[in-house]
Amino acid sequence: MKVNFVSEYKKFQGSYNMSFDLNMLNTLKDEHDDVYKVRFYGWEPRCVSLGRNQKNFDINFPVDVVRRPTGGRALLHDMEITYSVAGKIPKGQSVIETYRMISDILIGGFSRLDINLNYSGDRGGNKNYCMNISSGADICFGQKKFIGSAQFRKEGYFLQHGSILKDVDFDLLEKIFGEKIEKNKIVTLKEINPEISDDDVINAIKEEFLCKQN
Repeated sequence: MKVNFVSEYKKFQGSYNMSFDLNMLNTLKDEHDDVYKVRFYGWEPRCVSLGRNQKNFDINFPVDVVRRPTGGRALLHDMEITYSVAGKIPKGQSVIETYRMISDILIGGFSRLDINLNYSGDRGGNKNYCMNISSGADICFGQKKFIGSAQFRKEGYFLQHGSILKDVDFDLLEKIFGEKIEKNKIVTLKEINPEISDDDVINAIKEEFLCKQN
């Protein structure tokens, strides 16, 4: 695995973030490159992203809305660190195997911060909000979902990105999604360890990626 970290952590508008990630994927594919491009970013203003194949639904709150190139349900991008990785799919690797290859690096990064994460989580019943839906392969702290991720594949390459929750405004989520949010199924970095900074998280994950380099 050869790794290239793309830009420094900054906040951008939702449409820019999604077009940037998709361009990372397309550039690698077009150039037949085997490097893994890794990016960390935020969202300004806060934004709802809809999954690639998710149906539109009424959002009764003034907020930016964008469509993701990856699948899954809708997310509110607000108090979080978003990561994205684009790269060539290892030969014969399934979607779940690629997903776990990247997720294992995230788990390893957090272990450097003395935070032990796992694959777990109970399924939630919400129809729209992604963090209340578990695939059984989500990254959790205990039994609570902490990092939600999604993937898209194109001609031998993949894009995976996801949200690392720093904090959550549950009242705002319920206004936006128009449904009850199951608070007991979600955990944030503020709850786990409020002393850990954005830089701490990003640097720990970067170190783990560098350890996986050939």
